[in-house]
Amino acid sequence: MTFYKYHGTGNDFILFDNRDGKISFTKEQVEHLCHRRFGIGADGLMLLESAAGYDFKMVYYNSDGRESSMCGNGGRCITAFAKQLGVIDAAANFVATDGPHTATINSDGTINLQMKDVADIDINNGYTILNTGSPHYVLWVPDIRTADVFITGRSIRNQMPFHPDGINVNFVQREEDKLLVRTYERGVEDETFSCGTGVTACAIAATGRETGSFVTSIETRGGNLKVSFTKDTPTSAKNVTLIGPTAFVYKGEVELQL
Repeated sequence: MTFYKYHGTGNDFILFDNRDGKISFTKEQVEHLCHRRFGIGADGLMLLESAAGYDFKMVYYNSDGRESSMCGNGGRCITAFAKQLGVIDAAANFVATDGPHTATINSDGTINLQMKDVADIDINNGYTILNTGSPHYVLWVPDIRTADVFITGRSIRNQMPFHPDGINVNFVQREEDKLLVRTYERGVEDETFSCGTGVTACAIAATGRETGSFVTSIETRGGNLKVSFTKDTPTSAKNVTLIGPTAFVYKGEVELQL
């Protein structure tokens, strides 16, 4: 089978063109392909499939082999992949596990991905919980560079009431006019270089109880992103857009017993 490798600010994915519907992976096969020593290696795997009324359907799996919730960087990467396949030109209308999305490829190669509206933002002292297509716990830290993302992230991820499905945990620090973000991702069970739904959650959480229109710059270990959105109320956000680059890494072939 032919596969393609992409990354969005260091968040990397294996992609397959499954418009003919012939590919069906087991959990173990996805986990093997994503393994960084015994497989191709990636944070996740995606299938681009046909969907009536849409340009394509995005099917996303975490590196643990389980089909997962929405992935923002994955959504941007699969849009670039759809353009490479000739499925779209500069705009996409696709469906994912959390519903319909639109995306636009800009002249500089960055991609604007329309995310879901966010409701029921749970604002607490020092942390915020919200769902931006995937559930996120946003934790403010004094020094993100020394934060123990793996140990603390894993601990919060497995706390009740999040266990057993878990929650993604973001560590955030404000620096001048931008946010610094590091993320522990469930399903990967480790820190990733970037998380699209995570930086979206951090941008919204950073506004606290403010309302209005916002554009937030975010620095991750893998690169820089922007998030724009509007808040009519302190606990909801709409017109949410994730903006950033993607990169085609390579194309290859892999043999698997299907």
